[in-house]
Amino acid sequence: MAIRKIITTENPILRQKAKKVHRFDPSLPKLVEDMFETMREANGVGLAAPQIAQSIRVFVAEYEDRKVAIFNPEIVKAEGEEKGPEGCLSIPGYIGENIRRATRVVVKGQDVRGKAIRVNAEGWFARILQHEIDHLDGILFIDRLDSPEDLREVHEGDLEEGEPALVE
Repeated sequence: MAIRKIITTENPILRQKAKKVHRFDPSLPKLVEDMFETMREANGVGLAAPQIAQSIRVFVAEYEDRKVAIFNPEIVKAEGEEKGPEGCLSIPGYIGENIRRATRVVVKGQDVRGKAIRVNAEGWFARILQHEIDHLDGILFIDRLDSPEDLREVHEGDLEEGEPALVE
């Protein structure tokens, strides 16, 4: 396993639509493990392949007791709407307030072997999945700001103890 470099907004890969994975070869489990390790090292709760300069449709997410790696994800059902804060490992030092997301989603995709999977999520975990799928389409949370005033700078130590990490 290895920690990969997380790219930031200057890199054009973050703005490209990632390519669908058609061949599920033996390199993919290592990529997924590297992504989980990189995400945890950065104190994130999600990481999409474009964030480590791999323009393919896969992301990993881990929050509370939920842990997923989804290839070729697609939201097939979305219900409700809520506003909430989001951050991004590729946009360090900033948080977006009032980012609109569905409250509940159903995501279909494939696991690391190419087997079809379906994930039901609500609340914070649903927000994470939507954020990561946006990355695969070249969309960043800053594109979803209703107002420029909703973007604020944050510094280390701004989060209170026990507050979930806003970085995805």
